[in-house]
Amino acid sequence: MDNLKNMGFPVDGLSFDPELVIRGLVIDKEKGNLVKADRFGYVKRAMHGTTMLSTQTLSEMYGRELVDLRKESRWEFLNTLFSVSEAVAYMQLVDRLDEGAIATDLGPLDYKGLYKAVGKALFRAHVEGQLKSEIMSKPELFVEPDPELPLALLDQKEAGKKLLLITNSDYHYTEKMMQHSFNRFLPNDMTWRDLFDIVIVSARKPEFFQMAHPMYEVVTGEGLMRPCFKANSGGVYSGGSAQMVEKSLGIQGDEILYVGDHIYTDVSQSKVHLRWRTALICRELEEEYSALVHSRGHRTTLIELINQKELVGDLFNQLRLALQRRSKGRPAQTLAATHMDDKELNESIQKLLIVMQRLDNKIGPMMESDGELFNKRWGFLSRAGLWDKSHLMRQIEKYADIYTSRVSNFLHYTPFMYFRAQEQTLAHDSYSFHHPNHQDADEEQ
Repeated sequence: MDNLKNMGFPVDGLSFDPELVIRGLVIDKEKGNLVKADRFGYVKRAMHGTTMLSTQTLSEMYGRELVDLRKESRWEFLNTLFSVSEAVAYMQLVDRLDEGAIATDLGPLDYKGLYKAVGKALFRAHVEGQLKSEIMSKPELFVEPDPELPLALLDQKEAGKKLLLITNSDYHYTEKMMQHSFNRFLPNDMTWRDLFDIVIVSARKPEFFQMAHPMYEVVTGEGLMRPCFKANSGGVYSGGSAQMVEKSLGIQGDEILYVGDHIYTDVSQSKVHLRWRTALICRELEEEYSALVHSRGHRTTLIELINQKELVGDLFNQLRLALQRRSKGRPAQTLAATHMDDKELNESIQKLLIVMQRLDNKIGPMMESDGELFNKRWGFLSRAGLWDKSHLMRQIEKYADIYTSRVSNFLHYTPFMYFRAQEQTLAHDSYSFHHPNHQDADEEQ
């Protein structure tokens, strides 16, 4: 916030609200909105500043538009936890821009210009080392160690796998964080360095996967470096490229599993450019899974109400069709509707309409509250509405071969486990499952 304050922005009263923004949302930089889209790009929920938009406003604003992440000048995908903090600051400042609370001497600012200014301030805090210096001074305040993580990697190493650490962080920050997170949990005086065959710092991902940069070997504990052209086992290196890694290991493509927590910088780029196998770490999954378990009763009731409405709606439509056909002298679809007179048909239609309206009055609020155990504003991370997947989940499925909440989950399996994808079902699969003898019937015909 200090950088924003120094730039002249009114930051007094701004706070980090972890409930305001979740990963997977998309900033509309033209309108100052934050939106949640489904896998097709249709906007399902939206917020302007810190105020959620009504269903009607949402329809008027985005009814004819799809979120297209290829249009980077407009849409910004929140795919990291760092981008979440950026969005929290931006959405609060959108309110202040609307209120006229941002000084005019900052120049004529629109929502897009405001986003650029917020991004610039946070980027400076990142690259100038302010954040990392604070974290390094008191890592126990910022880092939540997982005691099982080093042991999960140790299983893999002892099974003959080669382990690499590839990070954009510099050598000193990496050394400090790894010591804090690993050393105390390893057996027999092992250190984190003993786990990894090759360590690469200052990797400059995603460029690391796309092009070749000079590689340097870190030769002293102070971080002094010398140029080199090949990575050897046990070494620590700065820069380089993924192609150098493949050359040093003598393997390539799907022989490598790359594990990361950034959909773009880690997972998509290693998949698209190198065809490495990919595993995405998504920490929010544990909280979402717990919320889903505790929402089972709510969702079961909601689905029952929707099924009831479908049955009533089907009968309602049958009666409407009966009236329509009767006006043309044709019979109804059902025998019961054919035998009803016009008065009975109209009275039944009105009664069914009232039933559907009452069901809608129950379904609507329940649909709105679905997922609120995870986040009251945005619902579940992986879902957009009751039935569909979120845009974030579509990205995960597209680029990650597997995903999990933490690396230590691999401890629940042997290091020799081969993970296979679940069967992908299609809409017509349910018919074939419920009619197992349809092939025999066809043959008899």
